[in-house]
Amino acid sequence: MRLLACLLLPSLIGCSGSPSEAPDLALAPDLSMTASPDLAESPDLAMAGPLKDRPYMAKVPSGYDAAKPTPLLILLHGFGASGAIQNSYFEMSALVDKRGFLYAYPDGTLDQQAMPQRFWNGTDACCDFFATGVDDVAYLGAVIDDMSAKYNVDKKRIFVAGHSNGGFMAHRLACDLSPRIAGIVSLAGAGWKDPKLCPGKEPVAVLQVHGDADDKIGYGGGSTNRAYPSARDSVGGWVTRNGCKATAEKGTALDLDGSLAGAETIVERWTGCKGGAAELWTIQGGGHIPKFGSLHPDQTKGLAFAEAIYGFLAAHPKP
Repeated sequence: MRLLACLLLPSLIGCSGSPSEAPDLALAPDLSMTASPDLAESPDLAMAGPLKDRPYMAKVPSGYDAAKPTPLLILLHGFGASGAIQNSYFEMSALVDKRGFLYAYPDGTLDQQAMPQRFWNGTDACCDFFATGVDDVAYLGAVIDDMSAKYNVDKKRIFVAGHSNGGFMAHRLACDLSPRIAGIVSLAGAGWKDPKLCPGKEPVAVLQVHGDADDKIGYGGGSTNRAYPSARDSVGGWVTRNGCKATAEKGTALDLDGSLAGAETIVERWTGCKGGAAELWTIQGGGHIPKFGSLHPDQTKGLAFAEAIYGFLAAHPKP
């Protein structure tokens, strides 16, 4: 099974409102658009409210005990992908039983192109390019509510991870749902360019993972239909909100990308935070779709990335 490289962002003609033409998506030619879910549950088609038209997929750990509060992780796919495709790439479902967390991975809304692509309305830069105004903060809040109604979700350990457009959406949730979200991981996404648009009323643990050779969402910032900040600035806002020390410390380098030699990922973390956490992992030479998962034939790391990012999240519950 091969992964859709649809986590790439479009270049647009217009700068506001609906695009004057459909986004120009760049797809890697050697990757297919198919991936099957590896799930313990199918979507509950009887869902109501915001979930009625967009049911989500979920998996429950084999050792789940309803008497014990259990962490919840929500995975958000990239532009044009799906929950199942993103799960196949990140391989998070393989950790559900091992690490004992509840897991949900929903699908974004289909846009208005001739060949519709799924998107999240993350920030003004990504990726509601047709200005539909879909409220994905409310939708994903409803996913949390639904999982909490069905299972004993630990309110102090609700986590979000996303790639590209999903990373933008993860940052949006950290800003808008900071009282509920303990931590996020954004791979190749970004936060708001204008920090005033991020209320961030409570501390959140934020990990930004980004390749410095990313030609779709630039490590140093850039723009789609709106400007987005650099990887460092995306996490930098949380350095301030979380009350961390201004200068980062270097951690042990990580070997995550199977296409790059050695421990290619530089770890920087800001310490002394009054709450939450702030880290930046820079994949030196890494592109927009790093070679993480076993879907890539040249990868020998297996679950290294999934283990690493869940380890970060698990280490930072709400106080």
